[in-house]
Amino acid sequence: MHVTTADKRATFRKMHDAGCFILPNPFDVGSAKALQHLGFKAIASSSAGFAWTIGHADNRVTVDDVCQHLAALCSAVDIPVNADFEGGFAVEPDRVAENVERGVRTGVAGLSIEDSTGDKDKPIYERALAVERIRAARKAIGDSGTLLVGRCEAYLWGVADLKLVIDRLTAYADAGADCLYAPGLKTREDIAAVVKAVHPRPFNLLIGGSGLSLQEAADLGVRRISVGGSLARAAWGGFMRAAKEMAEKGTFAELGSGYPGGELNKMFS
Repeated sequence: MHVTTADKRATFRKMHDAGCFILPNPFDVGSAKALQHLGFKAIASSSAGFAWTIGHADNRVTVDDVCQHLAALCSAVDIPVNADFEGGFAVEPDRVAENVERGVRTGVAGLSIEDSTGDKDKPIYERALAVERIRAARKAIGDSGTLLVGRCEAYLWGVADLKLVIDRLTAYADAGADCLYAPGLKTREDIAAVVKAVHPRPFNLLIGGSGLSLQEAADLGVRRISVGGSLARAAWGGFMRAAKEMAEKGTFAELGSGYPGGELNKMFS
Protein backbone atom coordinates (compact mmCIF):
# COMPACT_ATOMS: atom_id res chain seq x y z
CA MET A 1 0.00 0.00 0.00
CA HIS A 2 1.33 3.41 -0.96
CA VAL A 3 2.33 5.54 2.04
CA THR A 4 1.61 9.22 1.47
CA THR A 5 3.50 12.19 2.86
CA ALA A 6 0.47 12.97 5.02
CA ASP A 7 0.57 9.41 6.39
CA LYS A 8 4.25 9.74 7.25
CA ARG A 9 3.71 13.07 9.01
CA ALA A 10 0.78 11.75 11.03
CA THR A 11 2.76 8.65 12.01
CA PHE A 12 5.76 10.73 13.03
CA ARG A 13 3.71 13.02 15.27
CA LYS A 14 2.11 10.04 16.96
CA MET A 15 5.55 8.53 17.65
CA HIS A 16 6.29 11.55 19.86
CA ASP A 17 3.26 11.05 22.10
CA ALA A 18 4.80 8.52 24.48
CA GLY A 19 7.81 6.30 25.02
CA CYS A 20 11.27 6.69 23.50
CA PHE A 21 12.46 5.69 20.05
CA ILE A 22 15.74 5.66 18.12
CA LEU A 23 15.88 8.02 15.16
CA PRO A 24 19.03 6.89 13.29
CA ASN A 25 20.77 9.12 10.77
CA PRO A 26 21.50 7.72 7.29
CA PHE A 27 23.79 9.57 4.90
CA ASP A 28 22.42 8.51 1.51
CA VAL A 29 19.54 6.60 -0.10
CA GLY A 30 21.19 3.21 0.39
CA SER A 31 21.78 3.69 4.10
CA ALA A 32 18.23 5.05 4.48
CA LYS A 33 16.79 1.93 2.85
CA ALA A 34 19.00 -0.27 5.03
CA LEU A 35 17.69 1.38 8.20
CA GLN A 36 14.10 0.83 7.08
CA HIS A 37 14.99 -2.80 6.29
CA LEU A 38 16.32 -3.20 9.84
CA GLY A 39 12.97 -2.14 11.24
CA PHE A 40 13.48 1.47 12.30
CA LYS A 41 10.19 3.36 12.22
CA ALA A 42 11.65 6.76 11.26
CA ILE A 43 15.00 8.25 10.24
CA ALA A 44 16.67 11.67 10.30
CA SER A 45 19.10 13.13 7.80
CA SER A 46 22.60 14.10 8.91
CA SER A 47 24.09 17.36 7.68
CA ALA A 48 27.62 16.05 8.20
CA GLY A 49 26.93 12.57 6.86
CA PHE A 50 25.41 13.95 3.66
CA ALA A 51 28.09 16.62 3.19
CA TRP A 52 30.85 14.00 3.26
CA THR A 53 29.13 11.96 0.54
CA ILE A 54 29.50 14.88 -1.87
CA GLY A 55 33.00 15.80 -0.76
CA HIS A 56 32.21 18.78 1.44
CA ALA A 57 32.78 19.61 5.09
CA ASP A 58 29.78 19.82 7.41
CA ASN A 59 27.86 23.11 7.08
CA ARG A 60 29.39 23.68 3.65
CA VAL A 61 26.48 22.54 1.50
CA THR A 62 23.74 24.62 -0.11
CA VAL A 63 20.01 24.60 0.44
CA ASP A 64 19.70 23.25 -3.12
CA ASP A 65 21.99 20.33 -2.27
CA VAL A 66 20.07 19.55 0.91
CA CYS A 67 16.59 19.79 -0.58
CA GLN A 68 17.60 17.45 -3.40
CA HIS A 69 19.00 15.02 -0.82
CA LEU A 70 15.88 15.22 1.35
CA ALA A 71 13.58 14.63 -1.60
CA ALA A 72 15.61 11.54 -2.53
CA LEU A 73 15.43 10.17 1.02
CA CYS A 74 11.68 10.78 1.29
CA SER A 75 11.04 9.09 -2.05
CA ALA A 76 13.21 6.09 -1.19
CA VAL A 77 11.55 4.98 2.06
CA ASP A 78 8.04 4.46 3.43
CA ILE A 79 8.93 5.76 6.89
CA PRO A 80 9.06 9.38 8.12
CA VAL A 81 12.19 11.45 7.49
CA ASN A 82 13.24 14.24 9.87
CA ALA A 83 15.39 16.89 8.16
CA ASP A 84 18.59 18.23 9.63
CA PHE A 85 18.00 21.65 8.10
CA GLU A 86 21.00 23.26 9.81
CA GLY A 87 20.27 26.94 10.49
CA GLY A 88 17.75 27.28 7.70
CA PHE A 89 20.55 28.32 5.30
CA ALA A 90 19.94 31.97 6.09
CA VAL A 91 20.20 34.48 8.92
CA GLU A 92 17.12 36.64 8.42
CA PRO A 93 13.83 35.12 9.61
CA ASP A 94 12.02 35.80 6.33
CA ARG A 95 14.72 34.00 4.34
CA VAL A 96 14.70 31.12 6.83
CA ALA A 97 10.95 30.90 6.21
CA GLU A 98 11.45 30.74 2.43
CA ASN A 99 13.93 27.91 2.78
CA VAL A 100 11.76 26.04 5.27
CA GLU A 101 8.92 26.16 2.75
CA ARG A 102 11.26 24.51 0.26
CA GLY A 103 12.26 21.92 2.83
CA VAL A 104 8.65 21.06 3.60
CA ARG A 105 7.94 20.51 -0.10
CA THR A 106 10.52 17.69 -0.18
CA GLY A 107 8.13 15.55 1.86
CA VAL A 108 9.88 15.55 5.23
CA ALA A 109 7.88 14.71 8.34
CA GLY A 110 10.05 16.84 10.62
CA LEU A 111 12.53 19.68 10.24
CA SER A 112 15.03 21.18 12.69
CA ILE A 113 16.39 24.72 12.90
CA GLU A 114 19.62 25.49 14.79
CA ASP A 115 20.69 28.68 16.53
CA SER A 116 24.43 28.44 15.78
CA THR A 117 26.03 31.19 13.69
CA GLY A 118 29.19 29.43 12.52
CA ASP A 119 31.22 32.25 14.10
CA LYS A 120 33.35 30.95 16.99
CA ASP A 121 33.53 34.45 18.49
CA LYS A 122 29.70 34.71 18.60
CA PRO A 123 28.66 31.08 18.25
CA ILE A 124 24.90 31.40 18.77
CA TYR A 125 22.43 33.98 17.56
CA GLU A 126 21.24 36.71 19.89
CA ARG A 127 18.20 35.39 21.73
CA ALA A 128 15.53 37.60 20.15
CA LEU A 129 16.73 36.81 16.63
CA ALA A 130 16.97 33.11 17.40
CA VAL A 131 13.36 33.08 18.63
CA GLU A 132 12.16 35.02 15.58
CA ARG A 133 13.84 32.47 13.32
CA ILE A 134 11.89 29.66 15.00
CA ARG A 135 8.67 31.67 14.80
CA ALA A 136 9.28 32.25 11.08
CA ALA A 137 9.91 28.54 10.53
CA ARG A 138 6.68 27.71 12.36
CA LYS A 139 4.70 30.06 10.13
CA ALA A 140 6.32 28.63 7.00
CA ILE A 141 5.41 25.09 8.02
CA GLY A 142 1.78 26.16 8.40
CA ASP A 143 -0.75 23.33 8.45
CA SER A 144 1.45 20.88 6.53
CA GLY A 145 1.76 18.61 9.55
CA THR A 146 5.56 18.78 9.51
CA LEU A 147 7.08 18.65 12.99
CA LEU A 148 9.31 21.63 13.91
CA VAL A 149 12.37 20.93 16.04
CA GLY A 150 14.06 23.83 17.83
CA ARG A 151 17.77 23.25 18.47
CA CYS A 152 20.07 25.05 20.89
CA GLU A 153 23.66 24.43 19.82
CA ALA A 154 25.34 26.09 22.80
CA TYR A 155 27.06 22.99 24.19
CA LEU A 156 28.44 22.00 20.79
CA TRP A 157 30.09 25.41 20.55
CA GLY A 158 31.61 25.37 24.02
CA VAL A 159 28.91 27.43 25.75
CA ALA A 160 28.18 24.96 28.55
CA ASP A 161 25.47 27.04 30.22
CA LEU A 162 22.48 24.89 31.18
CA LYS A 163 20.35 27.87 32.20
CA LEU A 164 20.91 29.45 28.80
CA VAL A 165 19.98 26.20 27.05
CA ILE A 166 16.78 25.80 29.06
CA ASP A 167 15.85 29.44 28.49
CA ARG A 168 16.40 29.06 24.74
CA LEU A 169 14.50 25.78 24.41
CA THR A 170 11.49 26.99 26.37
CA ALA A 171 11.45 30.17 24.26
CA TYR A 172 11.59 28.05 21.09
CA ALA A 173 8.67 25.99 22.38
CA ASP A 174 6.69 29.19 22.97
CA ALA A 175 7.57 30.28 19.43
CA GLY A 176 6.08 27.10 17.98
CA ALA A 177 8.68 24.34 18.16
CA ASP A 178 7.03 20.94 18.59
CA CYS A 179 10.18 19.14 19.77
CA LEU A 180 13.33 20.44 21.46
CA TYR A 181 16.93 19.41 20.98
CA ALA A 182 20.19 20.43 22.67
CA PRO A 183 23.06 18.35 21.27
CA GLY A 184 26.11 18.03 23.49
CA LEU A 185 24.44 17.30 26.84
CA LYS A 186 26.38 14.57 28.65
CA THR A 187 25.24 14.09 32.24
CA ARG A 188 22.04 12.45 33.41
CA GLU A 189 21.37 15.45 35.62
CA ASP A 190 21.55 17.93 32.74
CA ILE A 191 19.43 15.76 30.47
CA ALA A 192 16.79 15.26 33.16
CA ALA A 193 16.71 18.99 33.89
CA VAL A 194 16.12 19.88 30.24
CA VAL A 195 13.47 17.17 29.81
CA LYS A 196 11.62 18.55 32.83
CA ALA A 197 11.93 22.15 31.66
CA VAL A 198 10.49 21.56 28.16
CA HIS A 199 7.74 19.15 29.25
CA PRO A 200 5.23 18.38 27.79
CA ARG A 201 7.16 18.99 24.56
CA PRO A 202 9.28 15.95 23.57
CA PHE A 203 13.06 16.16 23.88
CA ASN A 204 15.56 14.73 21.38
CA LEU A 205 18.85 13.42 22.79
CA LEU A 206 21.99 13.16 20.69
CA ILE A 207 23.76 10.02 21.82
CA GLY A 208 27.40 10.84 22.31
CA GLY A 209 29.14 11.75 25.52
CA SER A 210 26.26 10.56 27.69
CA GLY A 211 26.72 6.91 26.68
CA LEU A 212 23.12 6.14 27.70
CA SER A 213 21.16 3.17 26.37
CA LEU A 214 17.68 3.50 24.90
CA GLN A 215 16.15 2.34 28.18
CA GLU A 216 18.28 4.66 30.30
CA ALA A 217 17.35 7.64 28.14
CA ALA A 218 13.69 6.65 28.31
CA ASP A 219 13.90 6.49 32.10
CA LEU A 220 15.04 10.14 32.06
CA GLY A 221 12.02 11.12 29.98
CA VAL A 222 13.79 11.46 26.62
CA ARG A 223 11.35 10.92 23.77
CA ARG A 224 13.70 10.28 20.86
CA ILE A 225 17.40 9.54 20.29
CA SER A 226 19.49 10.44 17.24
CA VAL A 227 23.11 9.65 16.45
CA GLY A 228 24.11 12.56 14.19
CA GLY A 229 27.02 11.74 11.90
CA SER A 230 28.06 8.65 13.87
CA LEU A 231 26.81 6.08 11.35
CA ALA A 232 28.55 7.98 8.56
CA ARG A 233 31.77 8.09 10.58
CA ALA A 234 31.47 4.35 11.21
CA ALA A 235 31.15 3.73 7.47
CA TRP A 236 34.06 6.05 6.72
CA GLY A 237 36.08 4.28 9.41
CA GLY A 238 35.87 0.97 7.56
CA PHE A 239 36.58 2.62 4.22
CA MET A 240 39.61 4.60 5.45
CA ARG A 241 41.13 1.64 7.30
CA ALA A 242 40.96 -0.50 4.18
CA ALA A 243 42.13 2.29 1.86
CA LYS A 244 45.04 3.27 4.15
CA GLU A 245 46.16 -0.35 4.41
CA MET A 246 46.29 -0.62 0.62
CA ALA A 247 48.04 2.74 0.22
CA GLU A 248 50.59 2.30 3.02
CA LYS A 249 51.21 -1.47 3.13
CA GLY A 250 50.04 -2.86 -0.17
CA THR A 251 47.96 -5.44 1.69
CA PHE A 252 44.22 -6.10 1.73
CA ALA A 253 43.28 -7.70 5.05
CA GLU A 254 40.76 -4.98 6.01
CA LEU A 255 38.67 -5.76 2.93
CA GLY A 256 37.72 -9.03 4.61
CA SER A 257 35.65 -7.19 7.22
CA GLY A 258 33.23 -5.74 4.66
CA TYR A 259 29.53 -6.53 4.70
CA PRO A 260 28.68 -9.42 2.31
CA GLY A 261 27.73 -8.23 -1.16
CA GLY A 262 25.12 -10.94 -1.48
CA GLU A 263 23.36 -9.68 1.64
CA LEU A 264 23.39 -6.12 0.30
CA ASN A 265 21.96 -7.24 -3.03
CA LYS A 266 19.25 -9.20 -1.21
CA MET A 267 18.36 -6.19 0.95
CA PHE A 268 18.10 -3.86 -2.04
CA SER A 269 16.35 -6.28 -4.40
